[in-house]
Amino acid sequence: MCGIYGAVSPGGSLVEAGDILERMGRCVRHRGPDDHHIVARDHAAMGAERLRVTDPRPRAAQPFCDSASGVWLACNGAIYNAPALRARYSRYAYRSRSDIEPILPLYLDRGIRSLADLDGMFALAIWDDRSGRLVLARDRAGEKPLFYARVGSEVWFASEVQALLTHPGVGRDEDAVAARDFLTLGYVPEPRTMFAGIRKVEAGTVVTLGGAGEDVHTFWHPEAVPVRELPADEAGQRLETLLENAVARQLQADVPLGVFTSGGVDSGLLAAVAARAYHPNTLHTFTVGFTAPSYDERSHAALVAAHLGTRHHAVTADESDLFEAFETVAAGVAEPVADPAILPTYILARAARPHVGVVLSGEGADELFGGYPTYLGHLAAPWFNALPDTVRRGVARLVAAWPPSRGKVPLEFLIKRFVAEAGGEPLQRHIAWFGTGLEPAALTLCESVGRWPDGTDGNTVPRWLDALAAEPDVLRRVMLFDYLTYLRENLLVKVDRATMLAALEARAPYLDRELTVFALGLSPHLKVRGPITKWLLKQVAARRLPRRIARRRKRGLSVPIADWINHGLRGAVDGLLAPERLRAQGVLHAARVGQLLSEHRSDRANHARVLWPLIVYQAWRERWTGD
Repeated sequence: MCGIYGAVSPGGSLVEAGDILERMGRCVRHRGPDDHHIVARDHAAMGAERLRVTDPRPRAAQPFCDSASGVWLACNGAIYNAPALRARYSRYAYRSRSDIEPILPLYLDRGIRSLADLDGMFALAIWDDRSGRLVLARDRAGEKPLFYARVGSEVWFASEVQALLTHPGVGRDEDAVAARDFLTLGYVPEPRTMFAGIRKVEAGTVVTLGGAGEDVHTFWHPEAVPVRELPADEAGQRLETLLENAVARQLQADVPLGVFTSGGVDSGLLAAVAARAYHPNTLHTFTVGFTAPSYDERSHAALVAAHLGTRHHAVTADESDLFEAFETVAAGVAEPVADPAILPTYILARAARPHVGVVLSGEGADELFGGYPTYLGHLAAPWFNALPDTVRRGVARLVAAWPPSRGKVPLEFLIKRFVAEAGGEPLQRHIAWFGTGLEPAALTLCESVGRWPDGTDGNTVPRWLDALAAEPDVLRRVMLFDYLTYLRENLLVKVDRATMLAALEARAPYLDRELTVFALGLSPHLKVRGPITKWLLKQVAARRLPRRIARRRKRGLSVPIADWINHGLRGAVDGLLAPERLRAQGVLHAARVGQLLSEHRSDRANHARVLWPLIVYQAWRERWTGD
């Protein structure tokens, strides 16, 4: 694991690269504080800040260079099929036991298309002196980040946005479409970023750059995976085997390992499988809790740990801890992350780092195995829409009168969102259910603000949208949508940035290549059955975990934001959302934002879900655009 960065100037020389590269290295050093190395020529330079996880010897430091061909490689991530690649290219003169180095002979043998053979999480850069081309690529799910920007004839790249911003030629102009998407979705769809001059390498793609040209090759098409009908027993056995294999591959490291646990099914099952493969007495488990009882899941996580016999650690996050994490994230991540769970994830990573170098995390299980309550909403929507208009209007009036709740994912909130959006087209209502809830009236940013994808700007419509819209099964359609957007742009960003701020490597076994293909090919009725979400996964979990845990409904890592806005964060919120400030910026309607905040403060409504992205956005503008 590391932070990578560099630049190329095909056909010319890099201008003042040395000082800029050193600044870039310092910007991403939290990702890899163990080694610092830069290789450079007049026309190309590449650097890496390394976190020693596999082969801690200095000879495993990156970048790797093949002197005979003039090919350089820097990679952030972990390659789980590295042993097989080493065996395939056994005659190559390796200098280390690194899981990254086998990428070099693979690329030398088969070029950019060979990168589809990699099984793991990765964001990599290859400079090929033979062709004068820079190759950038990311893994299928998008677990590891990679960004790039053009400065004249030069191309600069880095693991994180703030490293690119150290270059004086990379502007800080805001991308208005990206900002609109962030404020309505809670994330920015790739390849955009919040900065107009910086782009993100899309997940599952290889980008080759040279001169003014840019070619994108997509090697992963999850929407094209065919559905196979399997008997439930066979599917359960197959899932169990694939998960065991995935965990075994991802437990390979030269540092102590642990598991982030919440007391839920996903992380509990991971811990159970890991404890069997990796002696429980040496396996660490970590959980974070809150002083607010309805948000605190430490007792459930402790039950899992006691059942498995792991070395368990529980951390408490109060308002002062959350505020410190908020300031750390705002100052250390040049992207606004709307998911408040990034704060306790950072607190947990910081507490885990003295004990372990790698943790397993449960990201991907909900999208691949049907874990969100919105999926139940899609099953119920046709029944609700078939009711007479008078009945639906009556239900809407009753629901509107329901007093607001400040609990964790309250039933009141779910039902109100369901009733408000059930009549929409499936993808549109799904976006409404999953989005921030910010209505167009609160924005002055764009003249026409609709629910994405709205087609107002052709560049915002993903290449896979047409294929997804043609999917006849609504549940499969929205699960694929979540895998391609919410997981990629929100959850994985949250985990990567939070853990890397603490120099901790996080791995997601549910996103294993074979397990992902299997899950995408499962019939939706094995994922959501009646009122039960993650049905198949829970069948497997029931054989490994206490019944109380295996049957728990979806909870997730949530933060008591609603009360925090009114109390511990009150002063900061008042400053960030001050009317005069909003009017001067001209992005948000000051009057509407003030109304939302007033209603929230007076307990007339719970607007935490709407207000939090606005708070994060304003903090981002203050730190990274100087506005």
